Amino acid sequence: MSNDVPALPAHWFQILLALADHDLHGLAITKEVFERTGGRMQLWPGMLYGALKKMNDLGFVSETDAPDRFTSGGGRPRHYRLTASGRRACAAEAERLARFVEAARDKRLIKPVPGARRKPRTV
Repeated sequence: MSNDVPALPAHWFQILLALADHDLHGLAITKEVFERTGGRMQLWPGMLYGALKKMNDLGFVSETDAPDRFTSGGGRPRHYRLTASGRRACAAEAERLARFVEAARDKRLIKPVPGARRKPRTV
């Protein structure tokens, strides 16, 4: 991610990550994010749908039709798909976060990945 592109808000990154491998409706996005974050991130409806609207306006996601076999318990759940632009934004944010984790490993704040070559420590 270049320095002139701002970081994504944490909840945007989690939403895009949820959509990275399949289309989902709002409640399914909320559940996936909640489970992946160990309950540390709860996407309330206003937060989720506000973010999805903004990301739709930016071209990161698009609303899509429900799968043919989808049955709703009521109402009309909105389904979302990650766009190519959204995939690039999510990947760039993941790279930015990975650099932070690498820096923490270099400082020996967290354990190295087993089997990974360790960088020599410079003083």
